[in-house]
Amino acid sequence: MTEVAKFVNMVMRKAFMGVRLRRLREERGLTQAALADALELSTSYLSQLEKNQRPLTVPVLLKINAALGIDVQLFSEDEEARLIADLRDTLSDTQTIERVTTAEIRELAANMPAIGRALITLHRRYRESVQRTEAMAARLGDDWETEAPQPMPYEEVRDFFYSRHNYIAELDEAAERLYRKAELSPGGVHAGFTDWLSRRHGVRVVIERIEDTVSGTQRRFDPASKVLYLSAELRPGQQAFQMATQLAFLEVGTALDRLTQDAAFSSDEARALGRIGLANYFAGGLILPYGLFHQAAETLRYDIERLGRQFGVGFETVCHRLSTLQRPEARGVPFFFIRVDRAGNISKRQSATDFHFSRVGGACPLWNVYAAFAQPGQILTQIAQMPDGRTYLWIARTVSRGGDGYGAPGKTFAIGLGCDIRHAPRLVYAKGLDLTDLQSATPIGAGCRVCERPNCSQRAFPPIGKRVAVDENRSRFAPYPVS
Repeated sequence: MTEVAKFVNMVMRKAFMGVRLRRLREERGLTQAALADALELSTSYLSQLEKNQRPLTVPVLLKINAALGIDVQLFSEDEEARLIADLRDTLSDTQTIERVTTAEIRELAANMPAIGRALITLHRRYRESVQRTEAMAARLGDDWETEAPQPMPYEEVRDFFYSRHNYIAELDEAAERLYRKAELSPGGVHAGFTDWLSRRHGVRVVIERIEDTVSGTQRRFDPASKVLYLSAELRPGQQAFQMATQLAFLEVGTALDRLTQDAAFSSDEARALGRIGLANYFAGGLILPYGLFHQAAETLRYDIERLGRQFGVGFETVCHRLSTLQRPEARGVPFFFIRVDRAGNISKRQSATDFHFSRVGGACPLWNVYAAFAQPGQILTQIAQMPDGRTYLWIARTVSRGGDGYGAPGKTFAIGLGCDIRHAPRLVYAKGLDLTDLQSATPIGAGCRVCERPNCSQRAFPPIGKRVAVDENRSRFAPYPVS
């Protein structure tokens, strides 16, 4: 079986996708007869496919891929689940007269995905307009004539990577070429980067001790003297990452500019952040080259700590890289990656697949990524189920960074790495877990404001768009009961 066939078998669940097939044909300007001829099918059979009278089978999908060169993700379950999650967020945040059911959202995502994406785009523009209005009202009478704030640049960059499944093929391939050209090896990249920067670019690396590590810099490059200053407070793996980031600007600067330009960011700040984000992506690919890292991950069954020791990097770096292994001919487990602090703030989130991080309100307190703070340094596992019935295996652990001497505050984060339960047998972390007993899965949600669970004792806010049942003669265990 080909890699495409394996991928199709893995992701394809819903077999009736006639509207998508018809839309694809119309976009290519083909008649039914012309497409049927290209797929070696009868016109009547194709007509039945488009009318959802016959299922879109794997052999037919492979023919579509071969004849038209389309990405099989167009018909994948994960793509549909992403759209359903975003639509649920959108329609939960609007004051509609009628409640839109999950069944209706699924129907829209399955049969009219373009309209679904248009609704999501319109809703985001609406939210941005509301934020501008609120900001203007807050400044009214003070400096209200100044320009209204643009959409958050960080969110724009996050959406850029999310829309590409957290995989940038051009940068990954360039990183692998440089890895071979510089004759690097796992765990020995620090010395290799220092040597390559000197030989190839005439850049000298200087490790300097910075008195104030809070306001000081981790990396500072002086183009005039060609000196790259790195903080002595960084661990060797962190210094290597900073050198790899600088190499991104020196080696693939043109590609960074083109990718940033193609992203059509709305502001200079977003473009600058996008360029840095792409440089960091290249750095991760250079330290953990796709082919070698993917092979090691599969061999070690995605054991994060063993991968860290083999490549000389930390827990967070390995988790982040694992969330990018989506090369079509060599896909890894599609992970979602998240980093949170004790207050619940999400400072990093990347998704190679369909898991939805809510933009409305906070995350779910039942998620084991928050329980990790109570057991620092320990890896926790959790089988968790979302309101739509999709079940995931989650791995969580804290990572800490010390302060600058006695009394200086350090930093502690919880790292979460998750995947759909169907991929769990490939992970060492599934050992000892009953993956078939989904009834015992922890019920979690994307966030209280959009969660559909009516009887959650941990609910912090009432769900948006639903009326709270107010009854002075009854007190319930679950807060904010819905009428």
